[in-house]
Amino acid sequence: MSSSPGTLPLGTSIVVPTRARPRYLEVTLASILPQARDLATEVLVIADGPDPTVAEIAARHGTRLLTLPATRGLNAARNAAFAATDTPLLAFVDDDVEAPHGWLEALLAGAASTPDRDVFGGPIRPRLEGCAPRSCGREMAPITALDLGSQDRDVQFVWGANMAIRRRAYERVGAFDETISVRGDEEEWQRRYAALGGKVRYLARAGLYHRRAPEDSNLRALTQAAYVHGRAARRYDQRKGTAPAIHRELRTLAGCAWHTARRRCAFGIVFGAHTAGRLREAVAGSR
Repeated sequence: MSSSPGTLPLGTSIVVPTRARPRYLEVTLASILPQARDLATEVLVIADGPDPTVAEIAARHGTRLLTLPATRGLNAARNAAFAATDTPLLAFVDDDVEAPHGWLEALLAGAASTPDRDVFGGPIRPRLEGCAPRSCGREMAPITALDLGSQDRDVQFVWGANMAIRRRAYERVGAFDETISVRGDEEEWQRRYAALGGKVRYLARAGLYHRRAPEDSNLRALTQAAYVHGRAARRYDQRKGTAPAIHRELRTLAGCAWHTARRRCAFGIVFGAHTAGRLREAVAGSR
């Protein structure tokens, strides 16, 4: 698709929620803004709490900024984005992505070609920069990723790092649940959407990169993040009523240890930290 501002298939706002990651935000905006300008698409940065650094970056890039009065989480930022815009389609990206040329064009083309779908997402390709931990090559980098093939198709879920929603679906389903943070935030909303008969469309060409800068790509940083996400994942599973028994979590932890030793794969340590976080939350919940 090659569009001029007068022939865009639909009005769109690109929304970038952010909190305390200015260097990541710089890369994200630098990759998105040229595409947004070419297709006359608004970019809205939402600061999760007052942050003069975010305000300076948004001003320098000429993007619209909305600052939440206090830290409220990712779902609060998503709800605020719908309240602050009137465009028919909102495209959400995380503040730690890099969108290659053609990402926005593919997203808009996919949404325009499937007017009976209201939620869209594309590939999320993990990228560890700098000297990343040794991997055996059998596992993807241990950060959020999505690869559902090379063809557009309906899927169960897409992830919030690369997710677009039509306003009409949001108005039908209702707001994102602001009590959920870190894990399950977008999934819970999509479950409500599906319960009302909605379908999610995967757009294979609308892919972007999920980055970890060198200082966040080392084993210590990845392990700490995995532990936190593991605790959040267990809480969300408990909320859904699908949390596995503790003995199954222990078996997974043993498998991570085996993988680390057998394959000499540092990613096994990161996966083990995720399971350790799940176990910590399981024990806390059983008291």
